[in-house]
Amino acid sequence: MSNKIGVLVMSYGTPESLDQVEAYYTHIRRGHPPTEEQLKELKDRYEAIVGGVFPLRANTDNQVEALQETLNRLSGDSGYEFVCYQGLKHAAPFIEDGVDKIAQDGIKEAIGIVLAPHYSVMSVGGYIKRAETKSSEAGISMKFIRSYHTHPKLIEAFANRVSSKLELFKEAGAERDTVKVLFSAHSLPAKILEMGDPYRDQLLETSREVARKAGVSNWQFTWQSAGRTSDPWLGPDILDTLHDLSKEQVEDVLVAPVGFVSDHLEVLYDLDIEAKTVAKELDMRLERIDSLNTDPLYMETLSEMILETVKNN
Repeated sequence: MSNKIGVLVMSYGTPESLDQVEAYYTHIRRGHPPTEEQLKELKDRYEAIVGGVFPLRANTDNQVEALQETLNRLSGDSGYEFVCYQGLKHAAPFIEDGVDKIAQDGIKEAIGIVLAPHYSVMSVGGYIKRAETKSSEAGISMKFIRSYHTHPKLIEAFANRVSSKLELFKEAGAERDTVKVLFSAHSLPAKILEMGDPYRDQLLETSREVARKAGVSNWQFTWQSAGRTSDPWLGPDILDTLHDLSKEQVEDVLVAPVGFVSDHLEVLYDLDIEAKTVAKELDMRLERIDSLNTDPLYMETLSEMILETVKNN
């Protein structure tokens, strides 16, 4: 009989429909409802990318399903059966709901992993804290994978995407080496640097490894999607970076958002609409690499991290 291990797959979460946006945004704001103006702006963004249809939640559902299939295939005759559960930070099923479901299914051992390769106490750390608290209450022994930002298969998956898009620039007449590759990730409050948080350094490590694997020397790192608070956030922001590159007469830009693993608002709006609009105004061509979503190399990255954690404990 197989030994079942639960896998809590955690991610940020998105609303499932436009009428859920207000509750979702209120949760992000720790119970403070958005103003009418803020709510309209957010709904407009969702309308712009999905036209009222929400494929975003399906991305995470598909990743969880693909991970379970990959895990059980790769585990072979190990005697383990892996069952994946979803736990979202700001939408149902919440992280606590995922842990409850593991407990209801009678599973006592579990692994927690976040669909984000880079660790910060303000992001991945928060997910883990919630899952730790709930699993302790539920009597589940849960171990956590904190980061996997330099896993060879993750690097390969990103590098493949960078290389394939650079080929498109070549076909359009650009010199490969003149295309500026911008690696990006979600900004966080700058105070994390004073805390010795590894987030920025891990992102730079990933960027260096992907650039090396793809044979890219003309690259730099930039930030995106900063929150609107009174505290300073990590910069420069990609929109400022584009203006700077325009002054340097850069004409072709490829954005590689290595801090994100699937298509959602920060990719489909902040890059595909907002950044592209700015680039067009500056007479630049801007393209983006395809998101990982259920890329087999990404699923194998997660699976290998989980199998290694099981083996070492």
